[in-house]
Amino acid sequence: MIHENRKSSVTVNHEYWQTPITSVDISSADLPASVGHDDYRLIVDAIPALCWMARGDGYIYWYNRRWHDYCGSTPESMEGWGWQSVHDPLELPRVVEQWKHSISEGEAFEMTFPLRGADGLFRQFLTRIVPVLGADGNVVRWVGTNTEFDSENSVKEALAVSEAKFRVLTDALPQMVWSTGADGFHDYYNARWYACTGTPYGATHGAGWMDKFHEDDREAVAAKWHESLATGQDYEIEYRLRHESGEYRWTLGRALPVRDEHGHVLRWIGTYTDIHESKLIAERTELMSKELSHRIKNIFAVVAGLIGLSAPKDAPTATFAKQLAGRISALGRAHNFARPHSVLSDPGHDFGTLHGLLNEILKPYDMDGKARYIISGTDTDVGERSTTPIALVIHELATNAMKYGALATQDGHVRIETEIRADEVTISWTENGGLPVDSAPERTGFGTQLSEIGITSQLSGRIERFWNHSGLRVVMTVPTAHL
Repeated sequence: MIHENRKSSVTVNHEYWQTPITSVDISSADLPASVGHDDYRLIVDAIPALCWMARGDGYIYWYNRRWHDYCGSTPESMEGWGWQSVHDPLELPRVVEQWKHSISEGEAFEMTFPLRGADGLFRQFLTRIVPVLGADGNVVRWVGTNTEFDSENSVKEALAVSEAKFRVLTDALPQMVWSTGADGFHDYYNARWYACTGTPYGATHGAGWMDKFHEDDREAVAAKWHESLATGQDYEIEYRLRHESGEYRWTLGRALPVRDEHGHVLRWIGTYTDIHESKLIAERTELMSKELSHRIKNIFAVVAGLIGLSAPKDAPTATFAKQLAGRISALGRAHNFARPHSVLSDPGHDFGTLHGLLNEILKPYDMDGKARYIISGTDTDVGERSTTPIALVIHELATNAMKYGALATQDGHVRIETEIRADEVTISWTENGGLPVDSAPERTGFGTQLSEIGITSQLSGRIERFWNHSGLRVVMTVPTAHL
């Protein structure tokens, strides 16, 4: 029977529960050394609130013991969306609607509604749900609590319990968590912060946190933080943080604003994530990439030089040798431009337009002054984000065409058409007059895989290949905004 003395639902806005926590997977390997997996389970089972966790899509996969004790349920009956069976049927549509909205938008969820106990009676609960973000910024799970209260006047007591749970959860996280007021005054750090920095409790409240950063990074950190405070924009920056050992370690700092119903910032909740090892690996990889590229460019230069030294001095041969050496030098420039770049190695090339970029990459494949490619269609501007992935794909297609396709014969040519439709740009590569094509190759080379990753991952586009008898046809589609 449905409980007749229902209390009106009250939406309570509380600063700690209005923004996601950036985190990694909570497992026994991720917990601090002082908190084992069994200890963590004992903590959450002992919390005087109903607790649970869901996947990013809202599928609930875990409840604490308190939930099952209250509801008289089993894990199997509650898994997924089974929780609906303990809700008041008249209130359930409102709850489901709000929960689905939070899942869709990645927003925190907070409201009150009745839950049925094992004795069949409905009691009012204050429910809060917080998204947990992965390194890529997507929601990887949800953490929820249901705190019972006897009347609307006891909401403050429920809030105090929820805040205590918030502190327990943040202290168990493998990341440093902090929060500030709307003015940027730091008033909370979790236990992980004090363990990693060796700072006495409370010593970094207010502006004391700035002393923990490398002096060369402080100006940039302060400027970024003040910009976020002034504009309300998300805060994200990399800097070196002094570890309790005295070593400075690279750290990723992130913070999101907590807003009221009018959009005003109430406070900020942020995290520090140690990225020192990945930063060092990236720097070593970047150094190796630069060294490899340097050696390849030197090979092109040596080959061009040998052609000049070895060619006979009669006019026709000298002219041919000069053209060949120029073509090899152009191929070296195209390689340098088309290879994958990081922020540090970006050569700064910006030809302004898509057609200009295509011409630059394909220039080395001309023969005897005759262009072996035709570029047509609507031109558009390109930026630094898109130039390298597109250049890499075109360079790979042209190289393969020289070995197996249209550019491997005297009469073969390539037609490249660009088209802008709505919010997408399409680049079509069509080969004709080359070696006949019977079917797709049995295996895909690394260069082809790398170029596809550039289009699909970096530019969120798609790439399709059609193995026609007359020649390969490739169609790339990229969102206009990503150019």
